[in-house]
Amino acid sequence: LLQQTDRLIKTVPEVASVYGKAGRAESATDPAPLEMFETTIQFKPRDQWRAGMTTDKLVEELDRIVKVPGLSNIWVPPIRNRIDMLATGIKSPVGVKVAGTDLATIDRITAEIERTLKDVPGVSSALAERLTGGRYVDVNIRRDDAARYGLNIADVQSVVSSAVGGENIGETVEGLQRFPINLRYPREMRDSLEKLRVLPVLTGSGQRLVLSDVADIRVADGPPMLRSENARLSGWVYVDIRDRDLRSAVQDMQQAVEKQVKLPPGYSISWSGQFEFLERATAKLKVVVPATLLIIFVLLYMTFKRLDEAVLIMATLPFALAGGVWLLWLLGHNLSVASGVGFIALAGVSAEFGVIMLLYLKHAWEARIEAGKTTAAELLDAIREGAVLRVRPKAMTVAVIIAGLVPIMYGSGTGSEVMQRIAAPMVGGMITAPLLSMFVIPAVYLMMRRPRGSRQALASATTAHPDTRPTGSRLDSFAA
Repeated sequence: LLQQTDRLIKTVPEVASVYGKAGRAESATDPAPLEMFETTIQFKPRDQWRAGMTTDKLVEELDRIVKVPGLSNIWVPPIRNRIDMLATGIKSPVGVKVAGTDLATIDRITAEIERTLKDVPGVSSALAERLTGGRYVDVNIRRDDAARYGLNIADVQSVVSSAVGGENIGETVEGLQRFPINLRYPREMRDSLEKLRVLPVLTGSGQRLVLSDVADIRVADGPPMLRSENARLSGWVYVDIRDRDLRSAVQDMQQAVEKQVKLPPGYSISWSGQFEFLERATAKLKVVVPATLLIIFVLLYMTFKRLDEAVLIMATLPFALAGGVWLLWLLGHNLSVASGVGFIALAGVSAEFGVIMLLYLKHAWEARIEAGKTTAAELLDAIREGAVLRVRPKAMTVAVIIAGLVPIMYGSGTGSEVMQRIAAPMVGGMITAPLLSMFVIPAVYLMMRRPRGSRQALASATTAHPDTRPTGSRLDSFAA
């Protein structure tokens, strides 16, 4: 099966090499059963790919080609695969862990969960580990018969372990290499139950017996591998998700399992994998985001010494973030932890835009107050002057930020997927945040600072402004 899957994968033109592995290494960090194949695929350079081919399209094509009965495909980058395996033991985006006391019951529950999850939208594959199907040679020692020949349990077990399993009796050194010397019966004397039953056993008195004289030998079914967590036996279900966000897919899966799978008393289900990281990060963001907004609000209040102006900046933040939301939707990105980091950064930049705009408006208006010009027309002039003074600096700031982030959006190297999801909110927000600060904040500030009963005065000032504007001012040069 491993050779077949390797040959199928190699038929894709973009594949440079394929290396498959069955079984596991002698390491506690690689608990892979024999029926789990790990195939490492190396692609050719991107300039040798077919026109229009992307990584997602390659995964779809590989999944379509590698269709082997009895095998379920999960396509995971190698580094992320190792990190997930070491962190949670689950190498797929979502894993379901069933814990209990009886292996047969756990195996039945995981099989039911596998069938249930395959019908959930967005689930490309679901595979439950088979906890039964292992074959073992059981040697059941008959204590009475062994005692009749003067043998105890340890004597018979030592014959079985050394003659069949082998025993290291020494070591050979060849240069820098060391090799153990293992002694046991030849394979032709231990490759069937009949031959195992006639294995010679020598008693302490020199009597020669066969193994069947003191033990019953048979083949028994058992688990191919045992897993345990929190001192309880467990069975795992690997779930791969495609073309859907992780949170909503897991919520649908949890609802489906709750409705269709009935758990006996003493058994529990836990959801792990990348979803476990998402839950942990979401819990932290529930604390970090409000704390960030609170810090921003306190800093704004300390800057302006006015509650209404601090509230004005904070009220504009949700609208300033709209551009980032729209760009994420256009790119087809799901909201993730990386996107959340991007929105936090965008909120800081948007607040900065609003602060600078409000400071210039305040300075222009305070200058007129000091000169004794407090009419509605002067307020309108001050707002125009303060807002216009920020047009060129804001344009330069936005241009620099976009110029620095756009190359990330077009990158395709290692880590580009995460960086794009951080940069996308910033790029989209650089359209709405400056427009909001240049158009909305001056208008709101005008309503906040206008004298009472001055709507008529403001209307007349707006009409008369082209004639009353002082000539030769900086404002005129920008208007021209």
